[in-house]
Amino acid sequence: MEANFRWVLVTAVAPIAWGTTYFVTHRFLPPGYPLYGAVIRALPAGLLLLLAGGKRPHGSWWWKSLVLGTLNMGAFFALIYLAAQLLPTGIASMIMATSPVAMMLTAWSLLSERPRIAHLAGAGIGVAGVCLMLFAGAAAVDALGVLASVTAMVMSSVGYVLAKRWGTDVDVLSSTSWQLIAGGVVLVPFAVAVEGPPPDLGGSAILGFGYVSVVATALAFAAWFAGLRHLPAGTVGLVGLLNPVTGVLLGTTIAGEVLTVQQFCGLVLTFLGILLGQPVAARLAAAVRTRRSPSGCLP
Repeated sequence: MEANFRWVLVTAVAPIAWGTTYFVTHRFLPPGYPLYGAVIRALPAGLLLLLAGGKRPHGSWWWKSLVLGTLNMGAFFALIYLAAQLLPTGIASMIMATSPVAMMLTAWSLLSERPRIAHLAGAGIGVAGVCLMLFAGAAAVDALGVLASVTAMVMSSVGYVLAKRWGTDVDVLSSTSWQLIAGGVVLVPFAVAVEGPPPDLGGSAILGFGYVSVVATALAFAAWFAGLRHLPAGTVGLVGLLNPVTGVLLGTTIAGEVLTVQQFCGLVLTFLGILLGQPVAARLAAAVRTRRSPSGCLP
């Protein structure tokens, strides 16, 4: 139980870091360059992890890295960058909040990890909490932004489960670095063809990309894939709900936004959904059922 809790804490680093990317993208990164934004985010992070891991791809990992890099990094980053530019943060976060359900269904089909009742209940409560926390009435919704966000959510859910299925024979740092490098390299020709020359980056943009690449990508994805190695996909997916929670708390601390009663209730529901899917909650529920069953009654 203690080991599982430690891996939950490690995994939580990822969505907390990701929860800051919408704010950084809006405030510091140049608009109109989703492809270059993805390249600049992925390649430096991948090279940094490669230096730390020190291994090159081997055997089937050449094509596996290309597939995972496209699903989890390359196309995903470009779509998220585009969604962050076209959608209000709340709408984009609500769409991405459905990813735990997508991960559970994908893990069921690819890994035979049947979702537990606690996972499904946690997903329902958590998504309801995110919607309550972020829904702010009528807002302009860009259809292209919604399509980009939904596509990113589905692609990453499939990619994460495939990474869990394929990643048993290689260390986390190496496999994560290969995915990041492959994802960045795949996007380079598309960035040149569609967006032309790279954007001119000022000091704030360089710092913003530095943070996004090192913290919200290299560190975050290494923590995320480490969690997938040791925890069920449903548990990891629910931990991902910390992403929108971080966005809301960031708004109250940095942007000076006031936390409303509705948002507070949403935060409580989201945390409850996350807790329901954790191993410690499952063990406590099993212990309670055992104590209540005739064979498990204490003398």
